[in-house]
Amino acid sequence: MTVPFWLWLATIGGLLALIAVDLVIVDRKPHQVTTGEAARWVSFYVTCAVLFGIGVWFFGGHDSGVEFFTGYITEYSLSVDNLFIFMVIIASFRVPAIHQHRVLLIGILLALAMRGVFIAVGAALIATFVWVFFLFGAILVWTAVSMVRNTGAHEEYHENVVVRWVRKVFPVTDDYIGHKSFVKKDGKRWITPMFVVIVAIGSADLLFAVDSIPAIFGITQDAYLVFTANAFALMGLRQLYFLLGGLVTRLVYLSYGLAIILGFIGAKLFLHALHEYHVTPAWMEINNWMSLGVIVVVLTVTTLASLYKSRKDPGASGVNLELHASSPEERVEVERSETDRAEAGQPHDVR
Repeated sequence: MTVPFWLWLATIGGLLALIAVDLVIVDRKPHQVTTGEAARWVSFYVTCAVLFGIGVWFFGGHDSGVEFFTGYITEYSLSVDNLFIFMVIIASFRVPAIHQHRVLLIGILLALAMRGVFIAVGAALIATFVWVFFLFGAILVWTAVSMVRNTGAHEEYHENVVVRWVRKVFPVTDDYIGHKSFVKKDGKRWITPMFVVIVAIGSADLLFAVDSIPAIFGITQDAYLVFTANAFALMGLRQLYFLLGGLVTRLVYLSYGLAIILGFIGAKLFLHALHEYHVTPAWMEINNWMSLGVIVVVLTVTTLASLYKSRKDPGASGVNLELHASSPEERVEVERSETDRAEAGQPHDVR
């Protein structure tokens, strides 16, 4: 699909406008996001994605439309699995409930920017080297095998090298200070746990991109569709976090379903590369309709099987993570300490 430069600018401008609306409405006053509020925002973002996909279908043709919807569903389903890691991180850092939305928003915006770079590099490589399809396919197959082998193994968060480096370079305050990321204390600049958890969320999603970007390139090689499918999936992710809550831990077979999907897309990439090298005939390639059908069926079956399993055996739901990491008493104590600090004049925000 040929995409003029002005359409790229208009699309990025529209996405930024959606983010601005979210910032003004949701983050204007820090609060604990309710299930109803999250449901309305999830419906809003899904509706935006569907309308955008219809526009792609109408103006770009049905093939491009199918590619966008298939890519969007794949990225969104992979994001649901990533929510479990986000829950572990937020619970480990004991982020106050009223600030969790801001943490997710900033972390996901960083992830979107980093994925944009990944997409640009991946598109350039694919356009130049056919063997990159073999590399992407191998990454997906390896990830699929790792998912099956490590299912249930990520119940605790271990800080990655980026987070450890941040802690080593910058002094970190012991407690959260409102939603501030930087403060000045005793004439010295400090970072707060809020900044550290944002780095943890962003760097974790960067690792997730290692499998999600090759996966969507296995569906479409159109950089515009790859970017927009990722953008819509990520933009609705933080609201999905509050909507699903503990339900994520009940999707006990989700990792198996995603492993099947990644393995399937990996096989599709291998077949496509072999066809490009004229090793296999065209009929052996997997078309977009088949990809969409397989992904929808696998996700439906694994979701229903997971819910049935967790209802029949509640103990199979895995770890019990508290979505709102701080209790009401803890939040009152945090707010009281913040008030005391403000009255004493320490610390001061330097942003």
